[in-house]
Amino acid sequence: MRKLFIRFIVVGLIVMAVAGCGKEAATTAPATQTPATAQPFTSTPVPATRQTGIKVKDFANRELVFDKAPQTFATLSSGDMEIIHKLGGKIVGRPTSKAPLPSEELKAATEIGTAHQVSIEKIVSIKPDVLIASAGIEKDRKNIEAQGIKIFVAGANSIQDIQKSIDVYGTLLNKSDQAKALNKQISDKVSSYDKAAGKKVRALLVYGAPGTYMVALPNSLTGDILAKAGGENVAADYPKATDFPQYATLSVERIIESKPDIVYLITHADPEAVKKAFEEEMAKNAAWKNLDAVKAGRVVILPANLFGANPGTKITEAIDFMATSLQKVTK
Repeated sequence: MRKLFIRFIVVGLIVMAVAGCGKEAATTAPATQTPATAQPFTSTPVPATRQTGIKVKDFANRELVFDKAPQTFATLSSGDMEIIHKLGGKIVGRPTSKAPLPSEELKAATEIGTAHQVSIEKIVSIKPDVLIASAGIEKDRKNIEAQGIKIFVAGANSIQDIQKSIDVYGTLLNKSDQAKALNKQISDKVSSYDKAAGKKVRALLVYGAPGTYMVALPNSLTGDILAKAGGENVAADYPKATDFPQYATLSVERIIESKPDIVYLITHADPEAVKKAFEEEMAKNAAWKNLDAVKAGRVVILPANLFGANPGTKITEAIDFMATSLQKVTK
């Protein structure tokens, strides 16, 4: 059965999401807490003072200090772009993506590449006050900062991570009240499903592109959404991949033993191609075909703009989508 193992997806496919890719792929920093132990989000911005200006910490635990609120932003993640735009920040640099944009202002912003294909030249040419990037920016960090551009390393491996980002961007923009309101909407959404009772639907989260698949673990963003929506991740005890600790190797034998009630496909590009390739893979493999979820037609493609990477404040829509699909299984 070793031939049934499917190789690790390449680094570019993992970079995303989960911030990432509404989109484009986005590198995500490991969450500080897994969904199983995360506490309810509490806003803890560092207050601005005349002596220190605005002080925040990024997801790499680096402290950034600003004399005043930054005026312009560039970001390599559509989720971070959406949050900053919603809080009233001016976006001058945006991720390269074919995804539709909600405003003329964002359309006018310069495309600066993606988390794994950064255009340093374009970033320097627009010279934003702050560049929102992922941990992968480290190799170019000194060159960018030498141009007077501050870098905030973002991450989104959990709903709490997204709320932390909203809180920090609110602090940077002097829009803490608006940020708290956005975070309350997210917390209220999570709480509404926390109170829901019923059978836990066993779900398998498959991430990848044609021919390359991995399994998302509970400490991934999609894994956290699944847990908050009331589902149970059948891969909870799968061994983490060395390079990508939010994922595990897809083992058909182990999946058959796990007996998922539903299979979700996560992709950041060309979802129909991914679905077709995955269906072909299942058709060739008797083990897949005999899986109850497959026989019942419970294979769901998750919307790329909500699950491919960080969806920003649209995380509430992602929770609703997941919860609705889980509820259909129990009916």
